[in-house]
Amino acid sequence: MYSISERLKSYSAKVVLVLGLSVVFQSVSISVSGQARQVTQWSEDGYSYYSADPEGITGTDMRTGTKTVFIDKQALTLPGNGVPVSVKRFLFSLDRKKVLIMTNTKKVWRYDTRGDYYVYDIASRALRQLGKGLPASSLMFAKISPDGSKAAYVSRHNIYTEELASGKVTKVTTDGTDRMINGTFDWVYEEEFGCRDGFRWSPDSKKIAFWQIDATKIRNYLMLNTTDSIYSFNVPVEYPKAGQDPSACRIGVVGADGGSVEWVKVPGDAVQHYIPRMEWTTNQNELIIQQLNRKQNESKVMLCNLGSGTVKTLYTEQDKAWIDIKSRWNDDDPSGWEWIAGGKEFIWVSEKDGWRHIYRVDRNGKETLITKGNYDITGIGLIDEKNGYIYFDASPDNATQSYLYRVSLSGKKQAERVTPASFKGTNGYMLSPNGKMAFHSFSSASVYPGSEVVSLPDHKVVGKTMAMETSKRNKVEFFKVKTADGVDMDGWMVKPLNFDPSKRYPVLFYVYGEPAGQTVTDSYGTGFNRLYDGNMAEDGYIYISVENRGAPAPKGREWRKSIYKNIGILNIRDQAMAAKEILKWPFVDSSRVAVWGWSGGGSSTLNLLFQYPDIYKTGISVAAVANQQSYDNIYQERYMGNPAEDAKPFIQGSPITHAKELRGNLLYIHGTGDDNVHYQNAELLINELVKYNKQFQLMSYPNRTHSISEGEGTGKHLSTLFTNFLKQYCPPGGK
Repeated sequence: MYSISERLKSYSAKVVLVLGLSVVFQSVSISVSGQARQVTQWSEDGYSYYSADPEGITGTDMRTGTKTVFIDKQALTLPGNGVPVSVKRFLFSLDRKKVLIMTNTKKVWRYDTRGDYYVYDIASRALRQLGKGLPASSLMFAKISPDGSKAAYVSRHNIYTEELASGKVTKVTTDGTDRMINGTFDWVYEEEFGCRDGFRWSPDSKKIAFWQIDATKIRNYLMLNTTDSIYSFNVPVEYPKAGQDPSACRIGVVGADGGSVEWVKVPGDAVQHYIPRMEWTTNQNELIIQQLNRKQNESKVMLCNLGSGTVKTLYTEQDKAWIDIKSRWNDDDPSGWEWIAGGKEFIWVSEKDGWRHIYRVDRNGKETLITKGNYDITGIGLIDEKNGYIYFDASPDNATQSYLYRVSLSGKKQAERVTPASFKGTNGYMLSPNGKMAFHSFSSASVYPGSEVVSLPDHKVVGKTMAMETSKRNKVEFFKVKTADGVDMDGWMVKPLNFDPSKRYPVLFYVYGEPAGQTVTDSYGTGFNRLYDGNMAEDGYIYISVENRGAPAPKGREWRKSIYKNIGILNIRDQAMAAKEILKWPFVDSSRVAVWGWSGGGSSTLNLLFQYPDIYKTGISVAAVANQQSYDNIYQERYMGNPAEDAKPFIQGSPITHAKELRGNLLYIHGTGDDNVHYQNAELLINELVKYNKQFQLMSYPNRTHSISEGEGTGKHLSTLFTNFLKQYCPPGGK
């Protein structure tokens, strides 16, 4: 479950504007090993990258900015068609003789992972479509085999291979149905583990390893569509609620030409575990997997030998709370395995010593700590084994910011900061595979986003230097507040324009509060409120956000995991105690205090309004989880345990438990077509408020999803609704 701001960041493509080169660099595509995202297509020497633009597919040299057309529009035009294939994503084969192109994409819940695929042969300039006999826009995760002879893809939950020379298609799995899922995942694996692409070619191109998800015993949540026809109809979503058993998960291996499936003998109950990661090792007869128990507090890394059928656990980790998988610290992508030393060791990330650190682990489970010190890494940018370094993101001294560091792979030296001190804020990097160049993007709460090309590790600018243009929007002030519980919290504040310290102003708090996202970051967009119709600072509001314990800030394991079995309890108290200190400030009007949030932030808003009515007088809650037992099992059980074993934390942390305490003004908003946080939550909340005669305002958006973005006029209506309610019940201006 994501805050609206984090979710929008996740859904949008990463775009870096290289100002000096007048180039738009896009990281959007499909990986050869996994996931449905575009990985950057680099030249073999690592100095150039390829992108799709109106001219076709072009290559750009990072050192000079010189752009050349690699595949022109004519080559992308099918005979007799006259219209070039619109390139949504593309991928080179490993031998770089072919290009796989995805087009005509369609969404599967969050991402457009279905579409049509074409293969372009560079030497012959021939373009041909894959899977012609299958329904249009039904192919998923197409990948060319390592030897370049075949392609494989998923359609309607079965895996197919296709010979590129002859066009012969083989259906290598045959039992796929709407609930028996081969080569991809069910709703909850996708939403909470970031798993989408569910099959892998073997290194010798002879076999395919794949996930099979058996969702036949998962009950449907039935959404009701009442707007798209005269008669209403159900929209079923296989959705395991907290306390309900997950889908069974197993790993199969099948020949590229079909045949019987060999099922890997992973120990344990296939229903009571998760397998969020699976890849081939450097050996064509061996897989490596990560297995989590259902509670997600024990992780095992296993080597699976296909010849002998043995499965060996080489690395085990336990935590009193939960263990995050790779998708939580590396851009929502769990695919890939970071092998080094010719496949004898791999890179791993763990919080076992209290901080999120990088380790190297050998095939016997022996580990070596690479990053040392009291700080968290927040992502890995590049493993530059040739030069002996790992580049990673961190911010040891300020949890609101982000910088690039590098450390020796040996772990014998301290990490060194690569980002210059002048870039104080949030820095992002797209590093070339040779470790010598990078796209550097930068922004802060007061500086517009900008980008440049730099050489590494000296960070010298190649081409035009980034323009550091100060934002003309409202000034954001960062602060720290210590609560009565001794908790130090980061916060930001936007004061009214023409601020008069002798007056008292209303305050609107923006909250999220759960482990899926931060609200207090020194990046452009901080302090904005996209739902407010107008300018809050001009109208005379103070706008504030503070970061409670449990938020995924780089403050150490204890900070993040103190929220275990405490969502709706500890995070709510932290927010309220911080607000209590803020209300002591002489320019804050304690009689005009409002709070708002979306998704997990909507839940926090309800809990704050209900549990601390003496502090918060007005609340606007969007798409909230009113009853934690109504949300999906992977997310909710990770942070709260299994309600079938202990329901008390779920009850204590759920807004409906405290709804009877409402004294202030509440506006509740939800989309009836929300497949993530079901509209059921709105009706459960309504029942509780009605039961205790608590008056409130409700806005249901018909057939809108969790983002409430569909339909003509929706955005404007939502913004107007939000603004009018806030102005009515928490009037702006100093007094």
